[in-house]
Amino acid sequence: MSDAPSPHRRRVRYSGKNPRGFSQKYKEHAPGLYPETLEKILASGKTPAGAHRPILVAEILEVLRPAPGELAVDCTLGYGGHAAKMLPYLLPGGRLLGLDADPIELPRTEARLRESGFGSEAFTAHRCNFAGLASILAKEARSVADVLLADLGVSSMQLDNPARGFSLKHNGPLDMRMNPNKGQPVSLLLARSSASELEQLLRENSDEPHASALGTALAGKIFGGTLALAQAIRSLLSKRPEEERDLSVRRVFQALRIAANEEFGALETLLKQLPQCLAPQGRVAILTFHSGEDRRVKKSFESGLQEGTYSAVSDGVIRAGEEERRANPRSTSAKLRWAVRASLSTRS
Repeated sequence: MSDAPSPHRRRVRYSGKNPRGFSQKYKEHAPGLYPETLEKILASGKTPAGAHRPILVAEILEVLRPAPGELAVDCTLGYGGHAAKMLPYLLPGGRLLGLDADPIELPRTEARLRESGFGSEAFTAHRCNFAGLASILAKEARSVADVLLADLGVSSMQLDNPARGFSLKHNGPLDMRMNPNKGQPVSLLLARSSASELEQLLRENSDEPHASALGTALAGKIFGGTLALAQAIRSLLSKRPEEERDLSVRRVFQALRIAANEEFGALETLLKQLPQCLAPQGRVAILTFHSGEDRRVKKSFESGLQEGTYSAVSDGVIRAGEEERRANPRSTSAKLRWAVRASLSTRS
């Protein structure tokens, strides 16, 4: 066996003072090695590349009240920010199950939580969409959980990485699937959609006011990447103010992402399963990021309260405070709702 040292590999060089490409931001991808860089980025109100900042952490801990010995489920594990904050409250004796459909990010998050000292007795990761909550509990030989969190939407790791096809800043393939190995990418969805189908999709998934014109212009077309689609939307709305064009681009991307991942169907399945998956007096909190999600959660919780399934639900939504919105602009659109499962003695 040769003892010769491996040849030194220089990092990729970039033009200008600061790296612009996602893959070039090597310091942000290794926060443990470059803590000073991380601090500067966070202080500027930005999220480091490849990372995600959990939203409404204090508020979520207040409504969920995780306690030692309880079983918690993080239905959207993501970067693991919320899970890392809940786990200490569950110990000793408690456990957290983390669900996530993303086969790329899940192993990374599991490794981070293991490095933070949470072993298999305290934390278990499952590659699964939250629509499979009941089956995961059954797999764990548990029928109900005491605490449940679902942080809907997309994490910064997916949004910022051009290769995932969500980015509006850098060109990438028109994909947008949480699990790149399942379903069809957005490129195929657009190519196979009729004008009327796409119009309906844009109305239902993002309340897009220009749905009719955009449906006609984009349906059946093939685009070279994310930036080509964004430019086509802006060109179609060239007579509208720039801010309005940008909003339409974001709404179209949102609507296509929801469709590609069947997000509303998964959410409705989760909401239907929730009462059977929560222990008596169990607590659930759901973070939504647009009206389509929030309407479904609100209606489900209110119906459950009227039927006696829930003993209490949030009165309105909880929003991020001014300080958090300034520190993390992505928290601005977040809405938090919660519910408490009724005790067996109070149910009819």
